[in-house]
Amino acid sequence: MADARRGTVITVFSTASAVGKTLIGINMAAELAKQGFRVCLVDLDLQFGDVCNYLQLNPTYTLADAAKALEREKDNFNVQAWLTTYDRYDVPFGVMAAPLKLEEAYNLQTSDIKQILLQLQLKFDFVVIDTASTFSEVNLMAMELSTIISFMGIVDFIPTIKNMKSGSDTIRGLGYDANKIRMILNRSNSKTRIDLQDVEQLLGEEFYHVLPNDFGTATRSIKTGCPLVLDTKPSPLKTELRNLVARYTGRPLEEVEETEESNSSWFSKLFK
Repeated sequence: MADARRGTVITVFSTASAVGKTLIGINMAAELAKQGFRVCLVDLDLQFGDVCNYLQLNPTYTLADAAKALEREKDNFNVQAWLTTYDRYDVPFGVMAAPLKLEEAYNLQTSDIKQILLQLQLKFDFVVIDTASTFSEVNLMAMELSTIISFMGIVDFIPTIKNMKSGSDTIRGLGYDANKIRMILNRSNSKTRIDLQDVEQLLGEEFYHVLPNDFGTATRSIKTGCPLVLDTKPSPLKTELRNLVARYTGRPLEEVEETEESNSSWFSKLFK
């Protein structure tokens, strides 16, 4: 009999491209897995998903394969059989890859994707969803299922802020609980003359969390396929990504780091 407990769903969304959604989603998944949670990262950017490219994974199966299996197998469908496992640095988590072909993306049914996400909720503590920058039927369904919507934004120029305002108004117009929507500012200290307080006044709220601009560190992460939170090198961006996850789990980063140090010390003693 299936466990009725459903995992937490975190959807990473934005109304603009190139704001760091995929990088943030990957690091959320990696940090949660590092803390011992069962995690699945879903690439719901159906046409141009980059999760597997970022992680340097070659998936055997994709969401399109899972949807076909769901149609065939019905009650016997095993969602975990269609995942690719990221297992480097001793931090494993599942990845549901985006379709490899555009025609496969077009043929996917929202109802099938919803059933797959519901199945993943039963199997994992956290399901992190990376999305395309559009209010599509699929994205609206994912938002409806979500426990938390991480609405990403940057304040580099006026059109981006306009889209952020429009997106924020649209999401809040859907009637979700205010606590469900978390406004995240990325690249906060990039060179811009736009004042953060002016943006918050326009949006009508403060940003829930602010991530610093660290283009070099982010680029290195993408080139190596190593999530920032798993990199041994310290960086302000890594710290704030971990702090963001800490706010979502309710477990302070200091407590997490103390546990990591304790486990590392215990492991080292085994080989003395």
